[in-house]
Amino acid sequence: MEFSIKEAAEKVGLPAHTLRYYEQKGLLPIIKRDENGNRIFDETDLSWLELIVCFRKTDIALSELSAIVELTKEGDSTATKRKQIFEKHKEKMMEKQRDLNNAFIKIETKIEYYDQLEKKYHKEKENMSFKA
Repeated sequence: MEFSIKEAAEKVGLPAHTLRYYEQKGLLPIIKRDENGNRIFDETDLSWLELIVCFRKTDIALSELSAIVELTKEGDSTATKRKQIFEKHKEKMMEKQRDLNNAFIKIETKIEYYDQLEKKYHKEKENMSFKA
């Protein structure tokens, strides 16, 4: 099945101009074109785009994705280099996850603190209303 750029963009949840940008940056090196020069996406292209969307959510640099594409075009002999890029990115993600976990703990601590303040305030307010 084939898709226009608009259809492909809708399927992967990106604007069409982002797909054009990705192609310009070399991330979509095998996009076919019809007789009018319009981009034609197939299921393989959509799968790759979904992978790009997933990787971008992890803040991988476009330059790293571009390097992976170039290495992929060179063939299986570059598998080790591609794996190293992902291993390095995984380490960055793990560090970010640790930072997020620490931030989450601090936020939870603040919420608990404010819960206690609210309880104290409501208890004091209740005690004042009994005195009146």
